[in-house]
Amino acid sequence: MKTYPLTENDFKLIDEAKSKITSLYEDDRHHVGAALKTKSGNIVSAVHIEAYIGRVTVCAEAIAIGNAISNGERYFDTIVAVRHPYSDEKNRELRVVSPCGMCRELISDYSPECFIVLDIDGELQKTKIGELIPLKYSRES
Repeated sequence: MKTYPLTENDFKLIDEAKSKITSLYEDDRHHVGAALKTKSGNIVSAVHIEAYIGRVTVCAEAIAIGNAISNGERYFDTIVAVRHPYSDEKNRELRVVSPCGMCRELISDYSPECFIVLDIDGELQKTKIGELIPLKYSRES
């Protein structure tokens, strides 16, 4: 997988995701925050919405993308998700997490050149979404 070093703007994006989930965290309701930088330079952040019936849960990345699109943004540069530990977890550190499969598909559908910030073996790096979903299903395939 081809990776790229993080820039100062990437770290600001991580900080925004951390800030969002830290301020809105609730056990069993919101434990992931995401921040999305659009190609126009705007930053959109969101938390995921937990539901007791798992398939109703909506990821933070999807909510950030929906918010951006609903406000006229069409092109995305970089997205990151950060997980807040549950109150009973021993490790209390916020950490960057990889998008789930459905979010990978969504990100790729709306912005196939988007960068994703990841924690790879303890090192923060970024890669393009296409690296996370090779042989992606599309209308053309």
